[in-house]
Amino acid sequence: MTLSPSSRRGFLTLAASGAALGLPRSAAAAIPNAPPLYITTPKPLQTFKFSDASGHPLSLADFHGKFVLLNIWATWCVPCRKEMPTLDRLQAKLGGPHFEVVPVSIDTGGLAAVKKFYAEIKVEHLGIFLDPSGSAMQLLNLEGVPTSFLINPDGKQIGRETGGAVWDTPSVIRFLKHQVCGRT
Repeated sequence: MTLSPSSRRGFLTLAASGAALGLPRSAAAAIPNAPPLYITTPKPLQTFKFSDASGHPLSLADFHGKFVLLNIWATWCVPCRKEMPTLDRLQAKLGGPHFEVVPVSIDTGGLAAVKKFYAEIKVEHLGIFLDPSGSAMQLLNLEGVPTSFLINPDGKQIGRETGGAVWDTPSVIRFLKHQVCGRT
């Protein structure tokens, strides 16, 4: 699926204010004169391995056929703490056969740290995915967390957002329903 230029610009953009302060912002907020962080041509994302809560090894190939919002995060990250409830609400609203939020924790504390964090902030709809080695940081060439990638059903990156964002705004939901999920 090809996204229109205006949809790409409106969905994933750099928001230096807020991100620099660790404040979440709407993932659809366009900051004037900021360089967009969307991908005009879908491109492969570096392959990396992670696991689910039961320790089953996974990669993005396991999500082939659906849009994925891949989020690399950690429990100790303040912007992640603010962003995670919005990802949980997004998954509750849109998660299913066409779309999934895949939050991959890089916490060295593994499953116990993530379970405690989920219980503390009342995350109910997100799966637990783990990369305690933190290999995603290097393989995906990340400067920090959180970083999110929008992946199309063919497994190619079509968007990237660095820093905390608010993922459950009406404009993001509308965008994902219409452009990504093909639903209204």
